[in-house]
Amino acid sequence: MIISDIQRFCMHDGPGVRTTVFFKGCPLRCKWCHNPETQSYQKELLFYKEKCIGCGICKACDKETCIVCGACAKNCPTGAREVAGRECTARELYDQIQKDVAFYGKKGGVTFSGGECMTQIEPLAEVLKMCKEKGIHTVVDTAGYVPFGNFEKVMPYTDLFLYDIKLFNPEKHQKYTGVSNKLILENLKKLFSVGVKIWVRIPIIPSVNDNIDEMRKIKEFLDECGTPEKIELLPYHPMGESKSQALGKTPHLFEIPDSEKMKSLKEIFE
Repeated sequence: MIISDIQRFCMHDGPGVRTTVFFKGCPLRCKWCHNPETQSYQKELLFYKEKCIGCGICKACDKETCIVCGACAKNCPTGAREVAGRECTARELYDQIQKDVAFYGKKGGVTFSGGECMTQIEPLAEVLKMCKEKGIHTVVDTAGYVPFGNFEKVMPYTDLFLYDIKLFNPEKHQKYTGVSNKLILENLKKLFSVGVKIWVRIPIIPSVNDNIDEMRKIKEFLDECGTPEKIELLPYHPMGESKSQALGKTPHLFEIPDSEKMKSLKEIFE
C-alpha cells in the first residue's frame, strides 16, 4: 500500500483521541481538497518556495530528471522540500498504530482516511482486521466512490464509517468533484440498510453548496434512507492551498464561511 502520512493525537476524525492514517490516491478531484498531495497514487515532491533559503544543500535535480528519490528533502534544512507518499505493508502500518494504543483511552482508536483509503481495499482490510483482533476501535473515512463490495470486505472490522456527502445536485457534483454522485448515494443507502454506524460529514464550500436548498435536499435524502449517529458540517479551510502550490498546481480559492452562515445551515438538520 502507499500512504502519505500518519498523524497522531487527532481529535476530529471520529470519537476520542485517534491516530489518523492518510492513504494516497483518490478517484475524486474536489476543487477545495484539503489534502491535494493524497490525490495521486504516486510519490510526489512538494516544494514550499517561501521556505527556501537558496542554500543549495539539497542539490535538487530539475523536474525532467527527478525520480522523487527524496534525497533533496532529507538534506533540506528548512523543510522547503517534502516527499508525499511512502510504501508499507499492512503489518508495518499496524506496528506504527500499535505504538499509540496507550493514548486511546476508552473512546479513541485509529482512523483510515485519505485520499480514499477504500481504493486500496486489500491492504486496508488486512490492517483493519489486525486492529480489530487487538480491540482497537476502527474508523473508515470515505467519500463512497467505490464498488459496494469494497464496503462488504471491511464491514466486519470497522466500528464506524465517516461518510462524506459533498453535494446532492448531480450536475454540480460532477463539476466540482469530477465524478457522479450516483454511486456515492447508492452506497450510503445500502450502508444504512445493513445497520452499520455512520457519521455523515458535509464540507461547506461558499458559492458551491452553502445554501438552504442544497442542505434541505441532503436532509430529505437522509430522512428517506436512514438516520446517522451524527451529522457534521465542516466549514471550508484553505489549508490545501499552500500544498497545491507546492505541487506546482494552481489552487481554487474559496472564502471561509462565516459563523452565521454555518449556524443557519446547521439548523436545517437540527
